[in-house]
Amino acid sequence: MPIDRIWSYAPGSGHVEGRDLTGYTVVASDGTIGHVDRQADHFGMRHLVVDTGVWVFGRSVLVPVGVVTAIDAGNRRITVACTRGEVKAAPRFRTDSETMDPQYLTSVGEYYHSLPPRETSAT
Repeated sequence: MPIDRIWSYAPGSGHVEGRDLTGYTVVASDGTIGHVDRQADHFGMRHLVVDTGVWVFGRSVLVPVGVVTAIDAGNRRITVACTRGEVKAAPRFRTDSETMDPQYLTSVGEYYHSLPPRETSAT
């Protein structure tokens, strides 16, 4: 996958332009990550800021929308193509100003882009 695709919703993900995803539950392949606190698009780098609650000691994580595999509006649920551990190991998100820092966003994109591809299971 080209690196720029990490910042774009995949075709077939269920993304609808203009839909507010705030409050949606974010689920990895091995469990819940948290809920969407906000969504942003700075420098063409679309991402979600996910509040992890107590899972990662109450901190938020930044997730590029390119890892979103499914958006279920009815259940207000977003599925991502990575594990909880992979999300936890991503470059640390500390302040809102980082969502507007191209260097930080690039490092996050490179991290998620380097993850092994996941096959979607047909269950």
